[in-house]
Amino acid sequence: MDNRPIGFLDSGVGGLTVVRELMRQLPYENIVYIGDSARAPYGPRPAQQIREYTWQLVNFLLTKDVKMIVFACNTATAVVWEEVKEALSIPVLGVILPGASAAIKITQNGKVGVIGTPMTVSSDIYRQKIQLLAPQVDVISLACPKFVPIVESNEIQSSVAKKIVYQTLSPLVGKVDTLVLGCTHYPLLRPIIQNVMGSSVTLIDSGAECIRDVSVLLNYFQINSSRHDAIANHSFYTTAASESFQIIANNWLDKKINVEHVDL
Repeated sequence: MDNRPIGFLDSGVGGLTVVRELMRQLPYENIVYIGDSARAPYGPRPAQQIREYTWQLVNFLLTKDVKMIVFACNTATAVVWEEVKEALSIPVLGVILPGASAAIKITQNGKVGVIGTPMTVSSDIYRQKIQLLAPQVDVISLACPKFVPIVESNEIQSSVAKKIVYQTLSPLVGKVDTLVLGCTHYPLLRPIIQNVMGSSVTLIDSGAECIRDVSVLLNYFQINSSRHDAIANHSFYTTAASESFQIIANNWLDKKINVEHVDL
């Protein structure tokens, strides 16, 4: 048993969609979360810059004595997850392979859509992972560069958000039966995305799928929290102003949390 926290990193608030799923599935696990909202979005940035920023987040989490790190960011997973995983002695999980595996299981007609940041889509990693496991599946990828700024600015309920999602996703409508939300920010736009794509399209939350792997590894390495009689202790950090992050976090996690600003 191991009561040290699980570390989560993301380019901003999107990784909270993964945290919410962990709180639901593994309520006794402690969490340390760092969101780099001051430098979000990562998607349009060059790979070397994403690598540099991600390592800063990783090193921050290591100062918190975490027992595992979850890349709650598809862009960071695409660029540097393999490198970090090989360098650290603790388990390091990404969100891409779990999302790809879920899409393969769920698709009925072998037509899978993937939406993500420009970097995630240009890396072609989702198509590679899906077709490595299931070569018969067709994958259509689409970059959605305007989605993350909508979420980070907390405008997910606005008419502007609805218009942008509708315009961006129109090339995919009617062409897939399964859609991977290949950015952890995107589940915050899920109602709009589902409405645009239609009720017959199954949406895959790659971050939520990742938590199943977290549970498996906790059991495998026997590092589950033993504090089943105590309230889990969570710490949230952002590189931007804590107030806006806290508003989004309180709403999405449906509980009041404390967020601290940190300079990396």
